[in-house]
Amino acid sequence: MKQKILIRGPLLSQSGYGEQARFALRAIRTKSDIFDIYLQPVNWGQTGWVSLDNEERKWIDERIKATHLHTQQGGSFDISVQVTIPNEFVRVAPVNIGYTAGIEATLVAPAWLQKANEMDKIIVVSNHSKESFKNTTYTAQDPTTGHPIKLECNTPIEVVNYPVRDFRKKKINLNLDYDFNYLAISQWGPRKNFDNLINWFIEENRNEEVGLILKTSIKNNSIVDREYTEKKLQSIIASHGDIKCKVYLLHGDLTEEEMTGLYQDRKIKCLISTTHGEGYGLPLFEAAYNGLPVICVGWSGQKDFLYIPQKNGKLKAMFGNVDFELKNVQPEAIWDGVIQAESQWAFPIAASFKKKLREVRVENARFKRSASKLKKYLKENFTEEKIYNCFIDAM
Repeated sequence: MKQKILIRGPLLSQSGYGEQARFALRAIRTKSDIFDIYLQPVNWGQTGWVSLDNEERKWIDERIKATHLHTQQGGSFDISVQVTIPNEFVRVAPVNIGYTAGIEATLVAPAWLQKANEMDKIIVVSNHSKESFKNTTYTAQDPTTGHPIKLECNTPIEVVNYPVRDFRKKKINLNLDYDFNYLAISQWGPRKNFDNLINWFIEENRNEEVGLILKTSIKNNSIVDREYTEKKLQSIIASHGDIKCKVYLLHGDLTEEEMTGLYQDRKIKCLISTTHGEGYGLPLFEAAYNGLPVICVGWSGQKDFLYIPQKNGKLKAMFGNVDFELKNVQPEAIWDGVIQAESQWAFPIAASFKKKLREVRVENARFKRSASKLKKYLKENFTEEKIYNCFIDAM
């Protein structure tokens, strides 16, 4: 008899956690001979929902209806896979698996440890996420005895990365002024350090014939968000006065094929990031397996795929490695129950970031050679078959 498995998460959200939920779904669908799959979609902040009309979306919609009917009739589940931040984990089946991106900083919140210990297994997307769980401990007081107790994660944790996905590229007409352009992809928020990325780019390239394409939004891909994002960007650019370099805003939904076209556009030479930390860093990963050079800090989730193991056992950086300092998260980034005030993340050093921007512009062939080697390594070692099997084994 098949095991009834419930996948609960932002399955239709246009977000990182949405992609994570769909990855879990795809992995579990490869074992549809042993799993009877049920789906419970949830919202993710104010992000929009995917609007694709394909086989996967039709199947998701059908299984959501089947799940609603199953629960209405009092049906239960054998296993749950919950794709979310740990403070939302709940026991809803005999076996419960928490699947989380974890945290981008050095510590997890006490509530995360408490909730993680209610699960039978934790799966995270990177070794950085796993280390944050394992390296976090708190001292608390037993409410009954008054004795001090140690709060730590006692649930087994395993790491499963994302797989390479192949899409036929679809060209976007970007109307770029120059032949050399950088690309940055992320939501515009404190963790992504986006203001510094724009300012540092302009300071380094104000008299250069280069461009920066920002695929970004503040909250979602709505028209209102686009207008607000554009005004915010115009304010930053205007503060620099007369400049030769160009900054472009790319806002709204793009298909996987259009994103592939973006990574492979002949005028886009490098993906850049000033992120403080990543659970994994999907745009960095996607750029890397599309052969686009990457510039970012060598810290947090992206370490799992931006280095190639050498025969001597060491790891070789295959990207523009920006120097950084580990410091406490900014006050505006503190998120009660999620990002702790005493936790740390990376602060890229402006001079190092600007130097890498210059190097990739002047020595692009060298960066392209490293990117090509990394692409080959990722396509051989991060296949869908391998990674899906890793996820099923971790379950």
